[in-house]
Amino acid sequence: MTADLPGAVLFACSHNAIRSPMAEAIMKHYYGHRVFVDSCGVRPGERDEFIIEVLDEIGVDVSKHKAKSFDDLVDSSFDLVISLSPEAHHKAMELTRTMAIEVAYWPTMDPSASVGSREQILDGYRGCRDHLIKRMRDRFGDTGLPNVR
Repeated sequence: MTADLPGAVLFACSHNAIRSPMAEAIMKHYYGHRVFVDSCGVRPGERDEFIIEVLDEIGVDVSKHKAKSFDDLVDSSFDLVISLSPEAHHKAMELTRTMAIEVAYWPTMDPSASVGSREQILDGYRGCRDHLIKRMRDRFGDTGLPNVR
């Protein structure tokens, strides 16, 4: 079953380094042939190698992602902005105050706060990835999204 998909989706978080590029890459991989997808942060952050690893586990490539901010967006004609952090949600609400764009808030933990061994940290990133996959499946339907724990 597939739900009605918006024409263009923007994922936003605080730094566009982990959560929003992860969501962008997953959405592009599984829905990108039918939806334009982009991501940004309130401000651009640093590249994070752990997202490359946990997305590679499900066959999604994010290695070419370059972090950008709301100000760096070339296009702002999105049908849906999905914010993943409180800071990004406030920015998205400001951005859409004068535009007819739907805004959704998917509170998503920042996995960079994970501590412990490398495997424990990766588990934190996998939890973020799996949370985003579940949210996409709930919102947009299942188009071959991987099964997650």
